[in-house]
Amino acid sequence: MTVWLVGAGPGDPDLITRRGLELVRSCDALVYDRLVSPELVAEAPADALRVPRKQLSQREIDELLVTLGREGLEVVRLKGGDPFVFGRGGEELLALGEAGVPVEVVPGVSSLAAVPGAAGIPLTHRGVADRVRFFTGHASDEHVDGETVVVFMGLQQLPHVVEQLLGEGLAPTTPAAVVARGTLPGQDVVVAELGTIAEAAAGVAGPALVVVGEVVRLREQLAAPWMNRHEIVTLSP
Repeated sequence: MTVWLVGAGPGDPDLITRRGLELVRSCDALVYDRLVSPELVAEAPADALRVPRKQLSQREIDELLVTLGREGLEVVRLKGGDPFVFGRGGEELLALGEAGVPVEVVPGVSSLAAVPGAAGIPLTHRGVADRVRFFTGHASDEHVDGETVVVFMGLQQLPHVVEQLLGEGLAPTTPAAVVARGTLPGQDVVVAELGTIAEAAAGVAGPALVVVGEVVRLREQLAAPWMNRHEIVTLSP
């Protein structure tokens, strides 16, 4: 039994990943969001349980996934875009992990880049824009003014990146991570404080993304056996 948190993509049913579609086609139960296309829901086996999100609260969704997982079913939680980009996938992963239900994540194509791209709008362009900021317009129950910084291709210039972020006011103790060769079998993850991340990641081979922000601390809670790639963690509690 496994619960799979699958990203359905930005809307077009053809933009789900091959792995995601395979799981939908073989699941015992499908729990899907309102914005998931009917064509993808129809890909589930004829005898599969289909549960629309509708008016269910997040707590009810969490409890449902735990219940279905404990019944020994192969469950696909089909979420619009990517589960970890304003998809509350982290909350569902935590709930399943705390309940002892095996869970894995299948990333999806996020509307973050896909939707502007489909409209002919590049998020970055040489000489025009070299950074992107995005946030949700939905107010949460508890307002948190937290921000995550993601730096593409930042490994070779990591000392400069750190200096720049510190100059912008980030504290040296801010959690940071370098994820090299992400999603590949040789993925490396280095976690440290911003002030020491360059030293901790010395010798790591790229390509790599740099992630900075309090969300990095969640990795200890969210990490699952399928993440058992090589990693170095020097972050203080």
